[in-house]
Amino acid sequence: MHRRSILSGALSAIGAAFATSRAHAATEAPAKLKVVYHLNDLDKVSFVIGNIQNHLDGVGGPDNVTIALVVHGQALKAFHSAAANPDLSRHVGQFSKAGIELAACGNTMKSQHITLNDLLPSFVAAERGGVVRLAELQSQGYLYLRP
Repeated sequence: MHRRSILSGALSAIGAAFATSRAHAATEAPAKLKVVYHLNDLDKVSFVIGNIQNHLDGVGGPDNVTIALVVHGQALKAFHSAAANPDLSRHVGQFSKAGIELAACGNTMKSQHITLNDLLPSFVAAERGGVVRLAELQSQGYLYLRP
């Protein structure tokens, strides 16, 4: 009988501790998510830009999420200043003001014979490559999205 009382008491204590920790976790503010979008398909540029805008809107703005965009391959052509459509240019400007990192693959820039000056403003070069930048961001806790 005594063993049952001890076992019952131990289980009650564990249950109470678990309930307390769950209640404490529910009152904590959720951590600010960090997300990196991967874009290399030219035909997905508008879709990904729309996803980023929807993401910002869905979480209540840039104060509630940290977003990075890494662009390489054929998709980078859409961000050439000379070729960018006005809607894309407007979004890139808004994203820059919102603090979104816009990274262009250094290897792609070399293969397309362009520099940062040829891209829409606010891009930074991922000198070691777009895929390296993606891996770096993921190692820093960024969630990876490739729409």
